[in-house]
Amino acid sequence: MDFPKVVITKEILRPPSFERDVQYVEFREDPLTRRRCRINARRAGRIRQAQPTSVPAEISGKREGCPFCPENIEQAATKFDQGFYPAGRIRRGECCLFPNMFPLASHHAAATLCTSHFLDLDEFSAEMVTDCMLAAREFLSLVHERDSDARYPMFHWNHLSPSAASVVHPHVQVLADVRPTSYQDTLLETSTEYHGRTGRSFWKDILDEERQRGERYIGENDSVAAIASFAPQGNREVQIIFKGTSNLTDLGDQEIAGFADCVVKLLKGYKKMGVNSFNMSTFSAPLGDKLKYYSLHAKLISRPVLQPFYRNDTGILERFHHEADIEVMPETFAESAREFFR
Repeated sequence: MDFPKVVITKEILRPPSFERDVQYVEFREDPLTRRRCRINARRAGRIRQAQPTSVPAEISGKREGCPFCPENIEQAATKFDQGFYPAGRIRRGECCLFPNMFPLASHHAAATLCTSHFLDLDEFSAEMVTDCMLAAREFLSLVHERDSDARYPMFHWNHLSPSAASVVHPHVQVLADVRPTSYQDTLLETSTEYHGRTGRSFWKDILDEERQRGERYIGENDSVAAIASFAPQGNREVQIIFKGTSNLTDLGDQEIAGFADCVVKLLKGYKKMGVNSFNMSTFSAPLGDKLKYYSLHAKLISRPVLQPFYRNDTGILERFHHEADIEVMPETFAESAREFFR
């Protein structure tokens, strides 16, 4: 498999001695979509005037007015109408799933992961993630039964404000729409092209290749495998690839449990690396389709540490040029993350 990259060297006169300093910039392309990023690992050491801190107590401990805390959710959260779900909300363990108050799709739900107002990354349990995924699967199955045109599902998890989460309380978003996002469209199109050209599934091939190379392989269980992306679109990007399923509603209970176990391991790894904010999203085949050449997968990226003087890690390259500016080498990250799968 081809992993396209170009490496250039840049020399600067580094203060205070102004001796020559050589740095390496890698321009990488994703082996499937050809989306590009640029990596300079030395950027991780540049001056940051906003220094990382632990999560402030006024954020982690302030429950008053939180719509997702148990004492408020009954009155503050929306409900499904009787025709869609008679109980009003879907509940599994500590998870409560309900319609999003400000939807961005034909069908858009929000769901709490736990009753606690705040959890750090090493405090989430596999049971919490499992229950949330089970509730999401039930919601998406109901949507598919009632609206066969809404075939493109997504499961999003934004944690803390650097990830664009508007509420501190751990929660996810579950969406289904009549059109795929532009990136979903690209993934489905390029996976189809790869299969037409080779007769094989890109997703099986990439797992075989990464296992064999070992540079970006992190770990796996019976249901999923985790690898660091060759051309990441965010720092510490992980792809969690399902081995036997192409869409979210076809997930079996054991596959969900395997995914949850993998996510919790990765979050513990993030915590040890000093991360406290992240984004996660799934990329599914259309509901109802069983595509042998496509694998359901999720991506997880770290976001800047929550701090009083916050600096976003998404800048002009990402927003206008669709090329990520990366400072953590995928191979270095994979080596650090691997210990949480041993």
